Amino acid sequence: MDRTKYEIEIKHHTFIRAIQRGISPDLMENCIQNGSIGRFGKNYVRFISKSIICIGEISGLKIKIITIERRKK
Repeated sequence: MDRTKYEIEIKHHTFIRAIQRGISPDLMENCIQNGSIGRFGKNYVRFISKSIICIGEISGLKIKIITIERRKK
């Protein structure tokens, strides 16, 4: 999947969860730009980096990042 074809939209909920979990916005952006991509379900995608996972929903030509979590060891 080519992430450059999609517009990335980060929801307000994602920023709230990032602050609660102690994740900086720079880490979130790095995960989306450079992390590996895993599709699951029909319309969902995971961006996975070494320390965090961003969950997004594909809607047309837009990926909406809906939540973020720390990666379990």
